[in-house]
Amino acid sequence: MSKQEKTNAMRILERGRVPYTAHTYQEAENPADTREYGVHIAEALGEDPDRCFKTLAAKGASGGIYVYEIPVAETLDLKKAAKAVGEKSVALLPLKELNAVTGYVRGGCSPIGMKKPYPVVFHRTAADYETIFLSGGKIGVQIEASPRDLIALLGASVEEITAG
Repeated sequence: MSKQEKTNAMRILERGRVPYTAHTYQEAENPADTREYGVHIAEALGEDPDRCFKTLAAKGASGGIYVYEIPVAETLDLKKAAKAVGEKSVALLPLKELNAVTGYVRGGCSPIGMKKPYPVVFHRTAADYETIFLSGGKIGVQIEASPRDLIALLGASVEEITAG
């Protein structure tokens, strides 16, 4: 990607000296179901959906904002997610609040470069891979990077946070 096409997430990775590869994909025609949308992205990239992570933002009972990275075909378990951040409960952020809180739009939300640094929790399987894929901060762009580097950069934790 040329310098002009870099996203804020990419610039932050570069400042943090985190090696990454940017990948582009064709946006889905109807991204109504986020689970199917994430699987579509994995397929478009020719990658295993287990290595492709989606970003979910939630609000805790205390009012705090939390960010979760889970495999695209999985569902966030809200009880486990709350426990992982020490909250009584968490609820996914309403779509209408996503941009105001994170600075990102649905389908292009990345844990890197949000308006404020929020606590980030990666699903435990992220550590199973040499590299994982996550949003590059813009619809149509995914970043491939080492989960260890991403976790260190974001000060993230790793927990079991999916249903099942």
